[in-house]
Amino acid sequence: MTRTNTVSLIRHGQTLWSVTGQHTGRTNIPLTELGRRQADALGEMLDGQAFSLVLSSPLARAWETMERAGYAGQGVASDDILEWDYGVYEGRTTDDIRRDIPGWSIWTHPVEAGESVDEVAARADRTIEACLAADGPVAVFAHGHFLRIMAARWMGLPPTAGRNLSLGTATVSTLGWERENRVLRMWNDACHLDSMDPVL
Repeated sequence: MTRTNTVSLIRHGQTLWSVTGQHTGRTNIPLTELGRRQADALGEMLDGQAFSLVLSSPLARAWETMERAGYAGQGVASDDILEWDYGVYEGRTTDDIRRDIPGWSIWTHPVEAGESVDEVAARADRTIEACLAADGPVAVFAHGHFLRIMAARWMGLPPTAGRNLSLGTATVSTLGWERENRVLRMWNDACHLDSMDPVL
């Protein structure tokens, strides 16, 4: 990748669990009707932008978002950009978990039977290497926590810095360059159909 090229991070549209604030890792939950309309609106935002590589999580909520945004014929499924494996916390909200573990956060506490933040970061690093090897701009259709970690790693920050990068559903963010430095050029640009999902 030349230093004039960018990586567009696109989070999938709304799901029922994004509305309720439940941790949605590997559960293959579909988009809601609003989520599908958000995915269509993302296509309008992207306006047919040409990408040399379009990567997508194979989970339905990300893959359908990619397809509805207009990149069905170009998408390449990658297990490296699956959402964080939340283990025993899958399907639970932070408030619910904190009744058992006061002060719990996905960013600071161990994830039993799931992935550590460093394991997610290793997948993000591999995805960044794939982006850097591409011949032009890249699009990554994926999930909230994964994309936050990927953005932190792009900037050379520890993966836990992703906690400071709030990211809504159906948003576009852009990673790029300032001279030789990898920078965040745009973050959390929402489509016009805002779902107002709660923070996990």
